[in-house]
Formats: sequence, C-alpha cells, structure tokens
Amino acid sequence: MYRYLFLFIFVTSLAAAQKPDSLKTVTHERDSVRYTNLKLRMSKTKFSKAVYRLLFRDVYNKGKVTEVKTIETNPFTPYEGMVIRNIVIRQLNMLGESVYDTTRKGNQLERFFSKNLHTNTREGVIRKSFLLFSEGDDIRAQVLKDNERLLRSNRLITDARIIVVPREDVTWMADVIVLIQDAWSLNFSGGFSSFNKFNVGLNNINTRGTTHSQLTAIRWDGKDTLDSKFQFRTIYTIPYIGKTFITGQARFIQERDVKERTIRFFRPFLTNETKYAGAAEAGYFRQRQFKRNVLDAEELIPTFQTSYYYYDMWLGRAFKFPFKNTILSENSRLVTAIRHNNYNYGQRPKVSADTNKIYWDKSAILFSLGYSNRNYKRDVLIYGFGRTEDVPVGSLFSLTVGKENTEYGQRGYAGLQYAIGKYLPHNLGYMYLLLNTGSYSQGGDAQQGVVSGQMNYISNLIPFRYSFFRQFVTIKYAQGIDRDPLDYLNISRDQGIRGIYSDQLIGTKKLTIGTETVFFSDKSLLGFRIAYFMFADLGLVNGLGKLRDSPLYQGYGLGLRLRNENLTFNTLQLQIGYYPNIPGNTSTFRYGAAGNVPLRLRDFDISAPSIVPFQ
Repeated sequence: MYRYLFLFIFVTSLAAAQKPDSLKTVTHERDSVRYTNLKLRMSKTKFSKAVYRLLFRDVYNKGKVTEVKTIETNPFTPYEGMVIRNIVIRQLNMLGESVYDTTRKGNQLERFFSKNLHTNTREGVIRKSFLLFSEGDDIRAQVLKDNERLLRSNRLITDARIIVVPREDVTWMADVIVLIQDAWSLNFSGGFSSFNKFNVGLNNINTRGTTHSQLTAIRWDGKDTLDSKFQFRTIYTIPYIGKTFITGQARFIQERDVKERTIRFFRPFLTNETKYAGAAEAGYFRQRQFKRNVLDAEELIPTFQTSYYYYDMWLGRAFKFPFKNTILSENSRLVTAIRHNNYNYGQRPKVSADTNKIYWDKSAILFSLGYSNRNYKRDVLIYGFGRTEDVPVGSLFSLTVGKENTEYGQRGYAGLQYAIGKYLPHNLGYMYLLLNTGSYSQGGDAQQGVVSGQMNYISNLIPFRYSFFRQFVTIKYAQGIDRDPLDYLNISRDQGIRGIYSDQLIGTKKLTIGTETVFFSDKSLLGFRIAYFMFADLGLVNGLGKLRDSPLYQGYGLGLRLRNENLTFNTLQLQIGYYPNIPGNTSTFRYGAAGNVPLRLRDFDISAPSIVPFQ
C-alpha cells in the first residue's frame, strides 16, 4: 500500500499533531521563537506562505494542552448529580482542528479536504449508539469519563472530549457538549509487479458516516501453481448495533492459503458499569500450513491442510462489591462467565490418542470466576503520536475450570491468570506484569500445559532538546508442558526478535528480552509526525535441548516511524536490522518498509473463559 503513500499523503493533507506540555518552559520559548521567526520569513509571499503551511504545523504557537496531563482527577466530579438538559454534538473538521483548542480552524486546504473528501459520522448515530447517557439523566462523573475514553478508543475517531457547561438560569441543570474529531475513513492499499501479478484493496471504516466498516481486497497471480490465481476477501463490521453496544462482523475470505466464512457478534465489558458481556460466532475455516517437528528442528513437515467447522459462545455477568463509598465499589467487580464451543475437523494431519491433540474433534464447556479492578489515566506519546491515550491502571485475577469432550475421551482443564499495571512512584514510569498458567488433565496426567509470564516497562517522557523520548522494555517467558511435536513456540517477529522470521527458532520453552528507545521528534511533515527508534532483541529457545544450552539469538536495529493520527492506516515504518546468528538467514542485515499497527496497552477487563495461549 505504501507505493501510493505520498500521493495519498498529499490528498489527505495536513493534520496538526499537538505537542504535549514541555517539562521546561524555556524549551517552549526557544522553540516558539525559532518557528515564529521562520514563519515570518516565509510569510513575505503567497507562495512561500503556502509552502510553510504545507510543510510545518504551528505546534508551538497553539497553547499548552494541560488537560491531557491532568491525569489524577476526574474532571466531571464537580457536576455530579446535575441534570443533563441538552446534549450538543459538535463535530470538528477532520484536519486542522483540535478538541483541546476549539479556536483552531486549520488552513483553507485542510478545511477543503475535511468538508469535501470526508463524511463526518452522523449525529444521530453518535447519539443512538455511542453515548452512555441521555438528556434528562443525572450526571454521573464516572460514566462521562468512561464515555470519553470509549470514544477515543474507537478507530473511527481521532480524539474526543466531553465538556459540561452548567446553566446560569437553573443551577441544578447543565448542558453537555461532546466534541468529536473523525479519522480519515478511506484507506487504499495495493501492489503491482506486472499485469499478471497485482493486488488492490479498499477499507472504508465509516461508510457514508454510518460507522459501518467494509474492507474489500483482491489479488491476482496468473502464475500461481495451486489454481488460486484470483484471491478475494471482504470483511463487513457494524459497531454498536443500536443502543446495545453489540458489534457484528461478517468475514468472507477466499485466498491461496486461507479460506474463511464466519459471522460474529460480541459485546465486551466496556466499563465498570457494564453488567453483561458475551459473544457468539460460527463459521468455517481452512488453512494451508507447514511446520517443523519440534523434536527435530531440521525436519520440515510437508505442507498440509487443516479445515474445520466451529461455533463458540460465551456469556458473562459482572457484580459490584457491596461496600459502598469505597474504591472497591467504584472500580472493582466480580465477574462470572460460562463458555461453550465445538470444533469438527474435515482436514488435518494424522491424529491419535497421544499425538496432534490440537487437531482433535472436540467440544468444551468452561467456567470462570474473576476479580477485576479497572481505572484509567490520560497520557500522550506512548504508542500514539500526539493523540490522547488512556492508560489502564488496575489488576485482575481469574480462575478458569471446565471439561472437554474429545474423540479420544473426556479431559478436564484448569487455568489461572493474574495481571497488574500501575504508574510507579517518583515518576519512574509505568509497569505491567502478567502471569498465566493452565493445563488439560486426563488420567491424572497434564496435557498441553502452559506456564507463561510477561513484563512491560514504559519510562516517563524524558525531555531532550525540543522534544521527548521514552524507553520501552519487554520480557517474555513461556514453557510448554507435554506439547505435541507440531505445537511449539517460535521467537520470531512479534514473539521475540522483530524484523526476522526463521522456522528453526522453535521449542517448548523460551525467554526473550526486548528493549526499544523511541524519540518523538518535534517535526511534522505533511501532517505526519516522526518518531525515531533503536531496538535490541535477545532470545533463548530450547529447541532439542535445555533452555540454558540455547544460543543467544540477537537482533539490533534502528529506524523511523511516520504517522498522522487523523488517518487510520498503519504507521509507516522504515527499519534496518542486524541479525548476527539467526539460523537460515541468508544475510545478517535486513531492510524493510512496512506498516506498523499502533499498539494498545492491555486492559484489565475479564472476558470469555479461555485456554491459556501457548505463545
């Protein structure tokens, strides 16, 4: 898709990315003077003024975004109990405006593209499907705060803000203003080698302002040897059907290695006030795959097909704690859930009572009981490039038990999950910890068990000249218990060493450490913010022996990321990596340009009872 990126950049133009509050006033003053002088010099002619507006954003002359950094208090608390008289929906232009500076209007080019090339989300849809409150309701501070967060978390929306305006004539009533800035809805992708091999795709995430999303992509390869010259996929999504907050999705994929027809409806525990959550899905899935035998990493298993029909459903109920006016009653919940699924294979490798258990025909019922404490703090420049980010703070503990009926008998399952995340004292950053363990059991023996853990550390924003940088550290450990030879861990890509793939980096036990330093530049080119990064990834995987006997696989690199928060396609990432000892790697250096999906921090909501993943 990035072959057409710069053409698309010019069409979509300039979204003003705001810089967060500087930790040193002098930095803002020096930078403001620098860009003000540049602006004055380039304002002498119409042409140079147009060039300045095209290339630079006045991010230092727009005031400070103090609201984003005020993360400790709920801004709606002073209005608790007031009655909502009117709800005003104000939709900002997609480009040039900001929910934290409503005086910004953008330049003529930004206003033209916002008005003529984009259809804002319909006001009726926002009122009907996206708001947790209505006119005549009493203001509940936590509900408004949660609603603001939910709006921002939706990929249709770049940023959102809710403002309460008390009425002067009736002191116990207030108006609520909802500011919403849409994201760009049309995203194109494509690639062309020749008229005999090309692909093209269109993803409209907000069809005619209805919030419906449709992705359609086709691929043609006239030389394909597996009678899959024409490949096609379409995915249609309806978020928040009516006032139910249920999302519906249908997927139809007919590609060389994947065929899928599925339909799904789901509703998560959106907030602490959500009582019921659940999902139901059914469909058909077929995949072509090849694997290595984990008992002999050199043995390549011939390509084989797996296909199955399935259905999967679950329902959960959250209960408040009975202790009123305490932290437990506000942010903590007890959650119970039940899940049932069924998988019937049509194509699969050879199975028996003690091999390839992951391909057994099976039907399971699972129960879970969990504790969840959820809260959020607002921050910026973590995984985003200037938008408001809601950082989850809290903890969860969940116990899952159940049984599975298979073609080789019945077996039980038990699993535990614990997670905690919080800002560390003395401005030392954010820490997240996840621990998982679970296993099937049959005849007193453990089967397909997992013990895993993960730690994420994110430093505070560290000032550097005119901008900031952050340090990220991720540590992952996983160990399998009685896994099948075709069921193993791989420490390539996002499972360990990024930017590389090797089907020989496999085993049933792994330990990986990844560190990344990200510098968020103060520059903005064509509305795209720039971030430079350096990374180092180290990994151990046991292969045929013990973990301590594994070579220390390594990857080092640097690169840059470009992102416009008003656009929804992936961040463009340019990267060079050095991989000194990856097996099967033909070169120690790798160059790449790819889409980097913006990440999100893990939340502390409890959803479906689930099997601990082996990854």
